[in-house]
Amino acid sequence: MKILFIGDIIGKPGRKAVREVIPRIISGRGIDLVIANCENAAAGFGVTREVVEELYQNNIDVLTSGNHLWDKKEVTEFIEDYETLLRPANYPHGVPGRGTVIVPVPSGNYVGVLNLAGRIFMQPLDCPFRTAEREIERIREKTPIIIVDIHAEATSEKRALGWFLDGRVSAVLGTHTHVQTADEDILPGGAAYITDVGMTGSFDSVIGIKKEIVLERFLTQMPNKFEVAKNDVRLQGVVVDVDEATGRSTGIERLSVKMGGGII
Repeated sequence: MKILFIGDIIGKPGRKAVREVIPRIISGRGIDLVIANCENAAAGFGVTREVVEELYQNNIDVLTSGNHLWDKKEVTEFIEDYETLLRPANYPHGVPGRGTVIVPVPSGNYVGVLNLAGRIFMQPLDCPFRTAEREIERIREKTPIIIVDIHAEATSEKRALGWFLDGRVSAVLGTHTHVQTADEDILPGGAAYITDVGMTGSFDSVIGIKKEIVLERFLTQMPNKFEVAKNDVRLQGVVVDVDEATGRSTGIERLSVKMGGGII
């Protein structure tokens, strides 16, 4: 089984890359399931119902997210309507939405997707390690194929979670920093791992935002309004090969695809 996981989609340029690039990857690599992090998909911050519908219409099967999911306040009104729109599972009890989903794939098997958020330099949520243990035990009653999105700031926390879950999940894939790392690996227990899968949006930017605006904030320390950059748009992510019988991964490949071009 081949699973495509796409890094944080940034605004309209990122959504355009999704629309134009994903079909090529699906047909060229025989992708069975597409997962993408959508927390920045609406003008760079949060999601709207219209954006969620657009992403589903463009070949994405499961949407994960993180701390910016709530930036568009209306998300609380519709998140319960979409079983495959996830928020981190380690938010406290009572927060709307869900952190896991189990979805079918064309072969007749199922894939579990678990969304977690880190705590270092981020919100003090429930423990992602203990939450993962609880949720994975439940998912494994249905399928051994489990993909984890760990949305976190600290590389150490992501790496630690990879080791912690190795042998129990198919992949631990990092999001949030928007910078693709070069440490993709198959851990000894069969979990595919990468610290950050990167982002899908403008690279003529500072992590998707117009560089002039970000530079002004660094230079003056004054608040200003962030705007999504538009040029040099790329889609980044990974393709994970999973043994359907065991749930162990056999390969992980980084992707960075420029709109109008090939793999970088």
